[in-house]
Amino acid sequence: MNKIFLHLIIIFIFSVVPQAKMIDGIALIVEGEAVTTAEIRAVQTQLDVSKEQAIDLLIQDRLQKAAMKDIEISEESIDAKITEIAEQNDITIPKMQKILLEQGTKWVKYRKSIKESLKKSKFFQKEVLASIPTPSEDELKLFYNSHKELFTIPTSIAVTEYSSPSKDKIDVFLKTRKAKNVKSRTLIKYTKDLETSILSILMQTQNGNYTRPINAGDRYIVYRVNEKKGETTMPFEMAKGAVGAKWKEQQQSKALKDYFEKLRTRADIQKVR
Repeated sequence: MNKIFLHLIIIFIFSVVPQAKMIDGIALIVEGEAVTTAEIRAVQTQLDVSKEQAIDLLIQDRLQKAAMKDIEISEESIDAKITEIAEQNDITIPKMQKILLEQGTKWVKYRKSIKESLKKSKFFQKEVLASIPTPSEDELKLFYNSHKELFTIPTSIAVTEYSSPSKDKIDVFLKTRKAKNVKSRTLIKYTKDLETSILSILMQTQNGNYTRPINAGDRYIVYRVNEKKGETTMPFEMAKGAVGAKWKEQQQSKALKDYFEKLRTRADIQKVR
């Protein structure tokens, strides 16, 4: 359920106590929108940050809202994202609704959080990613050598393999977890011998969970990941995709920070108290 929780956290700043503006004073006005002292305290408590850090986060939130005001997200896009999250967590949408309600989150509020998340993503793609250059091979190798701890993987992965020539039978197995119509066997997969695509799938699958169906040509395969053991550093060539992704992640953080620093220098920010 981690991805559900993550999406709830993502919009925390957007959903601080609705009555805060009514019962507490205005601390700042950013691009015409108020930031209250109640919001600042709530962010401090929820994210365990200082008052100054909370103010910075809320200023960034208001600046981002202003920058995203013209971005449109369709209801179909929201539905598709919710379906994707449900599938990633291996639950139905009604089950997701029940979990969120038990956590005290109304479905309308959750849909709003997904919309804000998609707006952020669209804004990020347009305004930030476009400014990041493609790294050279030397840059990637330098990053890899300086951050080898980021590219460690298990030495071996214990799995149960389920296979069938029929995709329908594999789909039924995934729904029922009954292996009577598929073949099964227990294997130890050594990561040094795995194809990059299979290794990536197994690494992304938590212990006790099942992979998506994999087309092996003459059959469809699903793995249940039982246990990951040992630790080894991936060779650069094998890790190249992950190195590129981590490098880009680091550059994105810097680019986002630079973008908002520039935005802040020309923003209308009034300190009230």
